[in-house]
Amino acid sequence: MAEVEVRDLSNKVVGKLSLADEVFNYEASPTLVWEAATPPLAAQRKGTHAVKNRAAVRGSGHKPWRQKGTGRARVGTLKSPLWVGGGTVHGPQPRNYAQAFPKKKRRGAMKLVLTDKLKSEKLLVLDEIELDSHRTKDFVKVLDNFEVAKKVLIVDSRENRNLYLSSRNIPLVKTVASNGVNVYDLVNHEVVMISKKALLELQEALTA
Repeated sequence: MAEVEVRDLSNKVVGKLSLADEVFNYEASPTLVWEAATPPLAAQRKGTHAVKNRAAVRGSGHKPWRQKGTGRARVGTLKSPLWVGGGTVHGPQPRNYAQAFPKKKRRGAMKLVLTDKLKSEKLLVLDEIELDSHRTKDFVKVLDNFEVAKKVLIVDSRENRNLYLSSRNIPLVKTVASNGVNVYDLVNHEVVMISKKALLELQEALTA
């Protein structure tokens, strides 16, 4: 079984934690990560784009002139897409961009990313993330202790109000609960700081 050091908020090692090889020594094609990271991005698209077709264009459907005898081309309606101000043909319409993705493949992708984070020493395990206040500068001091200057994903096991309030105004930092971790967030952040309890919860969910 793989082992990882457990640190406190001052970056001092306070113990070690054994991790399951099923999660943190996982092997699969890297393509799986791309497949799992795509659906969350697609779901963020609002899909509210729309153009006016012949039915939505303002105006009546009367025939502008008679069919024959005028010398002009025949026209049935001013809403024709051939006319300026007419309806658009095959234009975008409101739609839902959400994509279904198999649960087993999503779990496999998370295992693959967590394995990579552990091997590259980008997974920082904290004994607990308990802050005395919700002030941003207090949490900045914690980040300074770990000398983290890149995008950081903070993961705790439950709702941590002080952690959320103190980290929400810091650029490149995102805080989520253990049950809200997804593949895109893991890939999109250079470093993952996770509490010991949250890591065990995540491991249990991925081995269930």
